[in-house]
Amino acid sequence: MTQTLEKSIEQAKTEFEKLFMQYDYSFKVADVVKGTIVKRENDHFLVDIGSKTEAILPWRELSNVEFKDAEDVIKVGASADFYILKEENDHGQLFVSLKRVAFAQNWNKLEDIKKNNETITARIISLVKGGVVVEAAGLRGFVPSSQLRTGLPHDGLINQEIDVKVLETDAKKNKLILSQRQALAEQRDQIVGEVIKDLDVDQVVEGEIVRIADFGVFIDIKGVDGLLPISEISWQRIKHPSDVVKLGEKIAVKILKIDEETKRISLSLKRMGENPWTKIQDQFEEGQIIKGSVNKITSFGAFINIFPGVEALLPVAEMSDSNVNPFDLLTVGDEIEVLIKKFTPQEHRIGLSIRDIKKA
Repeated sequence: MTQTLEKSIEQAKTEFEKLFMQYDYSFKVADVVKGTIVKRENDHFLVDIGSKTEAILPWRELSNVEFKDAEDVIKVGASADFYILKEENDHGQLFVSLKRVAFAQNWNKLEDIKKNNETITARIISLVKGGVVVEAAGLRGFVPSSQLRTGLPHDGLINQEIDVKVLETDAKKNKLILSQRQALAEQRDQIVGEVIKDLDVDQVVEGEIVRIADFGVFIDIKGVDGLLPISEISWQRIKHPSDVVKLGEKIAVKILKIDEETKRISLSLKRMGENPWTKIQDQFEEGQIIKGSVNKITSFGAFINIFPGVEALLPVAEMSDSNVNPFDLLTVGDEIEVLIKKFTPQEHRIGLSIRDIKKA
């Protein structure tokens, strides 16, 4: 009986050793191994990688991109490659990472994309100083303000998907620089000819304001950006385009010029209405005394609104018989009485005088 029991124990031991030898326990840090998610815990998954115990996959090692729920990244039962992050703990468990594998694979992918000058889609996830942070191909990247279509980050961009080109990749420094403007320039080159064929000078079109600069506004017309110069926004003098229009606003504009050679479109907003200079030809005349409001003051004079959309110049020499400082004499918004000294509306010029009122 004793011999039979000893023989059974020996056989069981031999079978266990055979089973034990089926597993390869020679896992090293930085190895990439196949594994399957077998269980979800409070802050980690358990992963079967063929070791004597299940490996631990912490939430922080799931993805380089923010996620709401762990199973948005990988689910129980899914198989994948895992990076050995740490050697066994006191319980004989290894720590593994999913994002380290994706990290390396995605950097290689992006380097190929850059080499082939391909366009990819990125999702804007936050605004930072000088640009926006995006998620592209599973990695975080940066699009500088100068490479954004809008030229200026704003809250309306969050969660928007944009087409981008890869400007720079550096896996060691975790540096990924992207450009929306380069991607759009390539797209523009592909469609601009067809778009321009369907447009005519003086045609009224609707577009979306995609960028505001000091010198004017860029408006998306059927996928092609047209320029609305600051001088064509209003008949009145304005300090900055943002005083009149807003980013993302849709407006109707008139096509002022189409340059077939450079494939550029010039637009006008002020010409959507009647030219106010034509309205005043019969309303004013030289020698007439009128009232106007001070719109702008400079060292050489002041610009006076005398009619909606019409400004006239009051030179500093016409303010008084003595030397005066226009900034001491006038304030923006003041309503003053002036005399029309020169009236040439066909040239959009009107000269005013205060000192000649006494002589009139």
